[in-house]
Amino acid sequence: MPEGPSVRKFQLLISPFVGQVVAKVGGSSRKLNVNDLNALRLQDSQVHGKNLYLAFVAAEGPFRPTAEETEPQREAACGAHCPAQGGQGQDGAPHSQDKELQELQHSGFEAPDGAEGLGKWLRVHFGMFGSVRANEFSRASRANKRGDWKDPVPRLVLHFESGGFLAFYNCRMLWCSSPRADPTSDILSVEFHRGRALHALRAPNPICYTLLDQRYFSGLGNIIKNEILYLARIHPLTPGSVLALSALEHLLDCAVQFSSEWLHNKLRGQGLHPKVYQKEQCPLGHPLMKGTFGPSGGFKRLTWWCPQCQPAVL
Repeated sequence: MPEGPSVRKFQLLISPFVGQVVAKVGGSSRKLNVNDLNALRLQDSQVHGKNLYLAFVAAEGPFRPTAEETEPQREAACGAHCPAQGGQGQDGAPHSQDKELQELQHSGFEAPDGAEGLGKWLRVHFGMFGSVRANEFSRASRANKRGDWKDPVPRLVLHFESGGFLAFYNCRMLWCSSPRADPTSDILSVEFHRGRALHALRAPNPICYTLLDQRYFSGLGNIIKNEILYLARIHPLTPGSVLALSALEHLLDCAVQFSSEWLHNKLRGQGLHPKVYQKEQCPLGHPLMKGTFGPSGGFKRLTWWCPQCQPAVL
């Protein structure tokens, strides 16, 4: 599924439409009554980890940017550290779509809270190949299993009075009263709490489990996990409790830097060039190993690592 850098890019595609009124709606969503969005004004957009939030208000009210609007958009444009230099691979791990569905089921439906003063928030959680397109529709890149060249059908299309439109693909949407977010856990936020993240990494669990815990590393997904473990030369099943503090700090640096650079490259139209994710050899030419790892009773994710560059800790 799209990770933090990709969702931040989606927000930037949406930002020119903030303040505009929805003139017409469409889409194939069965969970959301898309007609509820007709004639509403898009008031705000925010990103928290892998979730995109859109605020809508009645169109007759004047447009007033929220206090939170400028900062999230600035962060989306440059990431946590705004690196001066700089498509997303998709995670083929089994059960990932089941995980997304369970997340939405557990969050439940929240009736919009009129006392918030900002109107309704629409939470958008993207599936395996989820995306947002501005003023264009996605086209089929290959034939389907039946041999048909059928274009993907958007879950939601918002046509605005300006003539532009947004198309949302492979995503699940629900209304909520406000964004459910903790910016201190977002690896692309300037408020990211390194101390709390380091404390989480020192747990006795395999390090690859902890990195995917969205309570501490919101927005960090399977691609980032694989890449930063290679960059830090850490075996994915190494318990965090046996690693030196300096090694954990280096891993955390890799997480923030890799995520920020990935976002920066996306904004420049440059693709991701992974070193180990879905590869057969590491950059040094060593054969890679692949396994499916996850906590007992939890979701298992595909993991690639180099036995020579990332030796197991005995």
